[in-house]
Order: sequence, then C-alpha cells, then structure tokens
Amino acid sequence: MPNQLLRSLPSIERLLERPLASQLSAGLSRERVRDLLREIIGELREQLASETPSSVVSPQSLTELVERRLELRAAECAQPSLRRVINATGVIIHTNLGRAPLAREAIEAVSEAAAHYSNLEYDLTRGERGYRETHCQELLARLTGSEAAVVANNNAAAVLLVLNTLAEGGEVIVSRGELIEIGGSFRIPDVMEKSGAALREVGTTNRTRISDYELAINERTKLILRVHPSNYRIIGFTERPSVQQIADLARRAGVPSFEDLGSGCLIDLSSYCVKD
Repeated sequence: MPNQLLRSLPSIERLLERPLASQLSAGLSRERVRDLLREIIGELREQLASETPSSVVSPQSLTELVERRLELRAAECAQPSLRRVINATGVIIHTNLGRAPLAREAIEAVSEAAAHYSNLEYDLTRGERGYRETHCQELLARLTGSEAAVVANNNAAAVLLVLNTLAEGGEVIVSRGELIEIGGSFRIPDVMEKSGAALREVGTTNRTRISDYELAINERTKLILRVHPSNYRIIGFTERPSVQQIADLARRAGVPSFEDLGSGCLIDLSSYCVKD
C-alpha cells in the first residue's frame, strides 16, 4: 500500500496547472509556489514511507491533501516575519522581544529618514562621499567619554572586533568564571578563537583574584578581558576583581584591558526600578 501511494503522488507540474496553484502564483510567484510544493511532496513521501497503511490517506485524496497543505503554507508565507506581540514576561527590556520599544520621537525620525533620500554616506559640507558612521560617532563618544566609537550588529560582534584588533596572534587573559555562553549560542572561547587570539584562563569558576591575572601576564599577553556574567550568577563563596583593579594592573603591565559590559546601558536605571 505505501508503495502504491508513493506512486500516486501528483507531479509538481500537474499541481502547478491546477486552479489553486495558479491563483497563489499570482501573489507569491510561480517559483515560490513550486518550491512550497516540493517541500510538501517531500514531507508526504517521508510520511507515506514510514506510516502503516491504515494511518495514511487514499490515492484519490492525495491531491486534496497536498493542496490543503499548500494553502496553509502559502498563508504562512504571506504573514510578515516580524509581528507585534504582548510582553507579559515581566522583563521590561527583553532581548527576544526586541528589547525596549523606541520612543515616539525616534520612530518619527526613522520614518522621516527612510521615506526620502538622505546624506547617509555623503558629506554635505565637503560635497563628496562620506561615511555612515559619522552620524553616530560623535554622539556615542560624548555619551561614553571615549575618543571614538563604532556600531556593530550585536555585542558578540563588538567583542570579536576588539579581540581581533588588539589581540590577534597573542594571549587574552580571562577568568574561568567569565567563560560564558550568551543568547544565540555565542561562547567567549569560540568568539576568541575566531578573532585569532589565544585564551589564557585564570582563577577558578567561583573565585578569581587580581593576583591570578598578574601571574598570568607574559610576553605574549595582548589584552586582559573582563566579561559581564550576562544571564547567570555565581553566589556564595565568590571573589572577582573590580574593573578599576584590572585597569590599574593593565596600566602597570603596559597592556590594554577591555570590559565586555554585555549590554548598551549607559545610565543607572535603579531609580526607575530597573535592576541589573
């Protein structure tokens, strides 16, 4: 019976000539409908080959089954990938839900810029090609008190850029308690390997002293890295040097130090009842 049903599966070309596929092709394109049919037929082949005859459909209803699935799949394709949801998690700034909604002024500014041509990469003062980073560099530098600034797609990308720029070919000292994995399966050791830097672990999972960093410094040391614990905490018998202690040690040793804050929070939000 399964072999008979497999032989009875309608061909893609015959399905494309039927009224439903023709109608859907007008909106999705014939190529997209064809690809959906290939997916559905492939799924049915696996299903028919693995199920017992009593649990499968008859040859006469296979075409109807394919078209029902096609109609559902086409409706899913018509839905936008990003959709409005209700945040009932209790987490105000939720990464999975787009973090914080934009302010009305920001939304209006985005709409205004996106609806027209703009000087995205054009220097109006000099009358020649410019750089898109100039629109945010000065603001970010003023907010953070830095000499310059650059925008990356996410925090892991920013860490990769810093490591590759400052520590490629050398060692980076990190506490064992900070070798974390964040959302998206980004792991500090993996990011470091991609950057071309070598990981030098110090301390233990729960306790790392400033002396552990100091003893690990050698001629191959390019950077001391401090990583925000992100979405986990170690409590109890713990110890961790402060940012200032690490910065002071790095200054004495003549190597740069870098703190991965894990977020873009620039102000203390505790007065708004938002805690780290």
